[in-house]
Amino acid sequence: MMATPAKIKVLIIDDHPLFRQGIRWSLEDADDMEVVGEAENGQEAIKLTEKLSPDVVLVDINLPGLNGLEVARVIKRRDPRTGIIVLSVYEDDDQLFQAIKVGAAAYSSKDVNPEKLLYYIRNVAAGRYLINDSVLAKPNVATRVLHQFRELAATEDEQTSALFAPLTSREIEILDCIARGLSNKEIANELSISGQTVKNHITAILSKLQVNDRTMAVIYAIKQGWVRLAQYPSPETPHPSSLERS
Repeated sequence: MMATPAKIKVLIIDDHPLFRQGIRWSLEDADDMEVVGEAENGQEAIKLTEKLSPDVVLVDINLPGLNGLEVARVIKRRDPRTGIIVLSVYEDDDQLFQAIKVGAAAYSSKDVNPEKLLYYIRNVAAGRYLINDSVLAKPNVATRVLHQFRELAATEDEQTSALFAPLTSREIEILDCIARGLSNKEIANELSISGQTVKNHITAILSKLQVNDRTMAVIYAIKQGWVRLAQYPSPETPHPSSLERS
């Protein structure tokens, strides 16, 4: 007899009771998940997260007192396995960027339909970072992400050492080129190596960082909270589409 798969445990954090009830109703018909708790403020949310160990936390970004981003940061720091979905009344580029930095796996407006919300929860519970798609759909945010990653790659400090410890000096050079938006051919020309060598190095980088593509390598650094925020992106930072050139 096969064991019944464990349900996805969901914690709802919002200061409006009617909104929490609406989410609960939306999830009741899903036989693969259950709402294990509700919280109306950040401090309560952090305590419940430690007590209930939810798989996914839905958190309103505009909580009173300790806001949703601060709550998400604390939860991820204490248990990185917890998936965070940040919800906002309206979608905002700066909020999206901040959500990436605290380690959120998804970001959405609060008027999301029930089917889409279930999709978010299931994918986040499976360890996927849907926020990557949100970033690529927002050129301004992607530009900021690239700028931050470039600054990190060019800085030799403890944070950089923690990120690049498993990488060779050549792989670090190539990551810096990727962050500057260079194609494989342009990287090969700049470093005086063959295109195939560039591809081999990129394959090794993705394997070591355990990500699937060049863009995710950039997002990875943001997700881990290793980057420092900048108020404005660098004017020479390329459009994110240049990441996909080969």
